[in-house]
Amino acid sequence: MKTSDLGTALGYEPVQQDYTDREISSGYTSDLLSDVMANAAENCVLVTIQAHKNTIAVSSMAGISAIVICNSRPLPEDMIQAAAGEQIALFLTEKNQFTVSGEIYNRLKTE
Repeated sequence: MKTSDLGTALGYEPVQQDYTDREISSGYTSDLLSDVMANAAENCVLVTIQAHKNTIAVSSMAGISAIVICNSRPLPEDMIQAAAGEQIALFLTEKNQFTVSGEIYNRLKTE
């Protein structure tokens, strides 16, 4: 699955278009950023409700390709700008983390 498939195939709303369209190898769901740093795989998609600039910094350090923010959390402009600057895809959905994690898992499993 490519990063852009999160929008086109799964229907999550892309928040900004300045990202590298990479292959996603896995997903990781967590709201604890230290957990993400320690355990998220490179080229994964992060599923979280952490809608702030630090999520981008951690994702960049961990080599995360994309972030899906759940529960329609409002996204601050500095987070959106940081994602664009780091070429990390940022998506928004009204769905909860359980649902999004299942959707991504099922999509990755079929490819």
